[in-house]
Amino acid sequence: MKFLRNLLDKLKPDFEPGGRFGAFQSVFEGLETFLFVPNKTSGSGVHIHDSIDTKRTMFMVVIALFPALLFGMYNVGYQHYLAIGQLSVGYREIFLFGFLSVLPQLIVSYGVGLSIEFMAAQWRKHEIQEGFLVSGMLIPMIVPVDTPLWMIAVATAFAVIFAKEVFGGTGMNIFNVALVTRAFLFFSYPSKMSGDRVFIRLSETFGLGAGTPVDGFSGATPLGQAATATAHTVQLTDILGNPLSAWDLFWGFIPGSIGETSKFAILLGAVFLIITGIADWRIMISVFVGGFCMGTILNAVGTTAAMNISAYEHLLLGGFAFGAVFMATDPVTSARTVSGKYIYGFLIGLFGILIRVINPGYPEGMMLAILLMNMFAPVIDYFVVQANIKRRLKRMRVKKENTTGLKSD
Repeated sequence: MKFLRNLLDKLKPDFEPGGRFGAFQSVFEGLETFLFVPNKTSGSGVHIHDSIDTKRTMFMVVIALFPALLFGMYNVGYQHYLAIGQLSVGYREIFLFGFLSVLPQLIVSYGVGLSIEFMAAQWRKHEIQEGFLVSGMLIPMIVPVDTPLWMIAVATAFAVIFAKEVFGGTGMNIFNVALVTRAFLFFSYPSKMSGDRVFIRLSETFGLGAGTPVDGFSGATPLGQAATATAHTVQLTDILGNPLSAWDLFWGFIPGSIGETSKFAILLGAVFLIITGIADWRIMISVFVGGFCMGTILNAVGTTAAMNISAYEHLLLGGFAFGAVFMATDPVTSARTVSGKYIYGFLIGLFGILIRVINPGYPEGMMLAILLMNMFAPVIDYFVVQANIKRRLKRMRVKKENTTGLKSD
């Protein structure tokens, strides 16, 4: 590390204003502060110093995402080899197939998003912000595995520019960048974001996984099955028609977006975020409470298969859990007040289940629910603060009247 520090110190003058590479000062500072904690200190005023900064906060979220990402890679290979009837190939080849399928999406997401962030930082002469460290990983995890790379590139560029940079960059955006990317894909290229086969990679990857689907194959996700069922109830099945239990939904060997299938992996990430204090447990819990309440209400009046899915199964389906843990808790776009976090999370869970059940065209309602509440988070905080001010003013008036009464006696 000392060698690396000395090398950066030697190169630094070339990246200062007026140096040979002064145009890339923001890029150099971004790399330097990623590798080392900045050694600058404040010269005046009162400041609080600790070991956590934005880079390290985002890096913690990336670590929390790894269990879901690694399982998602394995599940991509698992679903592929299950579809072609070759699960006997072994764990290594299954994971390698999924890894090679997902890796190009990660490269495109980070490549496009970071390039735009670097250019924006240099143009504004600002430091490079670190928010895209998380968004760049989230984007591939919330889209189908066979989404064309050029679509991911276009959607990522749109989201970074119009949902982030135009608002001022990291910390200023109103909407979650990764969800804006998914929304752009969903409304611009709906055939690539829904349907029976988009969540299963059937083609080979770098020479691996050659084969054709077995008889009886269906790539419909459990949510897709519920949305298209014509009966009042539906038996959720895997891609070969085998019944799925709640434990199957929990462990995640089902078709879906790359990062959303394993609730166990998501739970590991949630525990890590809560222990490290990066994400707020109040939002997570209230999202699940809101979803369970809406699921229970719909069960009571259910007239369709989606309504009659049990409330706890709704929490295990689709991207509900992933959204509750990694999307709703985004500190930039969520509510800030304590009471507001409970309200914000509860309404996300409520609307997430309502949208997926009432409108079959949007079987994954979590995306729209979180984006909707991103917009209303400042309003929620405003009314919470105003209510608190009124309570304090009332206590002050009562205290003043009591004090005046005592003096008059």
